[in-house]
Amino acid sequence: MAERPEDLNLPNAVITRIIKEALPDGVNISKEARSAISRAASVFVLYATSCANNFAMKGKRKTLNASDVLSAMEEMEFQRFLGPLKESLEVYRREQKGKKEARKDKDKKTDSEEQDKSREEENDDDDERMEEEEQNDEEEVDN
Repeated sequence: MAERPEDLNLPNAVITRIIKEALPDGVNISKEARSAISRAASVFVLYATSCANNFAMKGKRKTLNASDVLSAMEEMEFQRFLGPLKESLEVYRREQKGKKEARKDKDKKTDSEEQDKSREEENDDDDERMEEEEQNDEEEVDN
């Protein structure tokens, strides 16, 4: 857990970037306003996490999942966030699925390459053995 209340604040760089994206160009914001927004965002995240945790506990689970967060948003009366959150969740899941498939393809390719290398090594070993046998046969014939 956090030792001080400040430990629960979101990183200032993240807050600053979000503020800049939300405001039109040329609009400045004071340090106090940025600090207030940071604290408000931290309180919102903590409250949402607490509500989502309650849903997980009702389900006798210790791990929060996306449905817990969506249910928490609804309970907190932030229904207008549900649509964008669901869309973002779908995008995230598609990206993760794509990454997983790419990893599988890469692993298959790596396995195939390793099998090819081991076959080549076996063939090289066989060639060496055959050469040695031929040399031994030639030596026996000479004797």
